[in-house]
Amino acid sequence: MPATKFTTPEKYKYQNGFGSYHESEAIEGALPVGANAPQKPPYGLYTEKLSGTSFTAPRHENQQTWLYRVLPSAAHSPFIPREFTSNNTNPDTQQMHQIPNQLRWDPFDLDESVDWVHGLKLVAGAGDPTLKHGIGILIFAAGKSMGKNEAFYSADGDFLIVLQHGVLDIQTELGHILVRPNEICVIPRGVRYRVELPDGPVRGYILELYSGHFQLPELGPIGSNCLANARDFQAPVAYFEEDTMGEYEIISKFNGHLFVATQTHTPFDVVAWHGLYYPYKYDLGRFNTIGSISFDHPDPSIFTVLSAPSAHPGTAIADFVIFPPRWLVGEDTFRPPWYHRNTMSEFMGLIGGEYDAKSGGGFRPGGASLHNIMSAHGPDAETHQKASEAQLQPMKVGEGSMAFMFESCLMVGVTDWGLNLCRKVQEDYNEESWTRLKPHFQIPEGVRRMDNRVDEGPKEELVASMRLHS
Repeated sequence: MPATKFTTPEKYKYQNGFGSYHESEAIEGALPVGANAPQKPPYGLYTEKLSGTSFTAPRHENQQTWLYRVLPSAAHSPFIPREFTSNNTNPDTQQMHQIPNQLRWDPFDLDESVDWVHGLKLVAGAGDPTLKHGIGILIFAAGKSMGKNEAFYSADGDFLIVLQHGVLDIQTELGHILVRPNEICVIPRGVRYRVELPDGPVRGYILELYSGHFQLPELGPIGSNCLANARDFQAPVAYFEEDTMGEYEIISKFNGHLFVATQTHTPFDVVAWHGLYYPYKYDLGRFNTIGSISFDHPDPSIFTVLSAPSAHPGTAIADFVIFPPRWLVGEDTFRPPWYHRNTMSEFMGLIGGEYDAKSGGGFRPGGASLHNIMSAHGPDAETHQKASEAQLQPMKVGEGSMAFMFESCLMVGVTDWGLNLCRKVQEDYNEESWTRLKPHFQIPEGVRRMDNRVDEGPKEELVASMRLHS
């Protein structure tokens, strides 16, 4: 499918390209020409640099953006803690449980009483945002738009937002982004934004990346295109408000705690910008899936949309993987995923439809599962039986469905909220899925059993013979 057919029409313009150098201005001539920081920027604007990497990062990794705004971001009161909400996203106040059990959650509840900021719940994670290493996995469920005079940002990491229900109308410093189910959005560390809910309550998943930034995976022998193509990513165009007499709140997520500062000017006053550090969105329906056309089931890495590599080549701190509608044609092949134990942790969610590797309705849209490092998993008993007996004709799987996976090389811990307080953990997940598997092993009559034990007698004679000749 070349693109998703959305029920909510697009309302904004965008610039296309992943990792592209973009520039945009809401007033003609607002961008300086031939200089980043002239003595007097056009129209009396202030110059501000937003740095997503260190100044001395290699050129191919360097991400910075120049902003030209009515007033700089520094003009605000001191940040003060918001203790009554800090436990929403703060792992320090809740024990992280590292456990080998397979986990699956029923769909998380919609909460119409809270806005975006207060609807964030940390489910699982690993690492430490103070060291810029690791990930956080959050669920969001909200029913109210943020206040007109509010903005939020995370200093801890980049937010990869996977919307499952509703519509997000996101006003960022660099412009507007509309996000609908089957679209994802990435908002980099430090970018300030405000979330409106034009179609009512929303629910979804967030992969917060403490380490570096997401990039497109290398394609290797695949060639120069397929999977997620760079041209299909969309960045906002400049849009600004002009208010220097109001009262605004800036909410900061800083090491999991929430802080708030006030200021007398809108944070959305960027008239023009240029650079490589900006929010963007992507329609998952544009993913060009690769698969086997002969036999065997390829590794799920062929479904990787975005990756955040570690220092070890080929190993990711985080991968974002999807399982879209696709054709299966493999001959003499068990087509669902094989049973496996993985050195990577796998957190899965379902945006819509039914995941083809699970049956019985236990894995539902808005729910999730976690198979931690080396925790054995695979198709449930019913799926295994059907796939083992199916007539292997070409077939399309996942029609109307979209499942995804956050994969990480780190051992993922689960918070108290994720394990207990949410009350969504399916206690019978293992029993329903795998303890019902039956043995089918049989040795036909006349088949010789191999005896691969070492015969001690000849071995001793051989040793004696070698000694004699020496």
